Amino acid sequence: MPTRQNWFDGWRLFAVLALTLIALSIWIASMRQFEVDGVRMVIRFTARTSLLFFCLAFSAAALARLWPNAWTRWQRRNRRHLGVTFAASHAIHAVAIICFAVMDPASYAAATSTASYIFGGIGYAFIVAMAATSFDRTAQAIGARGWRLLHLTGGYYLLLQFMISFGKRVPDMPLYALFLIPLLAVFALRMIAMAPRAQQTVRAG
Repeated sequence: MPTRQNWFDGWRLFAVLALTLIALSIWIASMRQFEVDGVRMVIRFTARTSLLFFCLAFSAAALARLWPNAWTRWQRRNRRHLGVTFAASHAIHAVAIICFAVMDPASYAAATSTASYIFGGIGYAFIVAMAATSFDRTAQAIGARGWRLLHLTGGYYLLLQFMISFGKRVPDMPLYALFLIPLLAVFALRMIAMAPRAQQTVRAG
């Protein structure tokens, strides 16, 4: 019989989180009768949940290496499922963006640019590829080296994209600077964990 501690693991974890995201997104849209304002609220909501799950997944290995404890071991153990939850959150984000484009083409055009299509498209390509290779068979198909290259390159690209997406709003809305803090922390943690001294300390411990 699964214990309370390990029930919230693996694909059960993903299912609970994904269903919660869907339910919350529907509820948020319903607050504005599923009109454009509600859809734009869902876009903002899923941008933030995507940031959360991305940071949890991309920092998992570094945190487990630097500070091994029950939480970081759980986070490291569920890194794959947190990453797929990030992909699910961003899929909902994409659906909301499409709804926005259909419902209010003029405002959508004003809010987007050629650069956002190009760099956002690259970001979504990485998300799809990383999610698709988060299963044992697909990961084995591309090999350990290919998997590591894809997930490292994609991870750092998405980290940069998040920093740009939130950072460009800081001049008009200074509180958006708060969203940069977890991104900078994740980058710093990964750099520290990669340092030879940190790796030697972990081995010695």
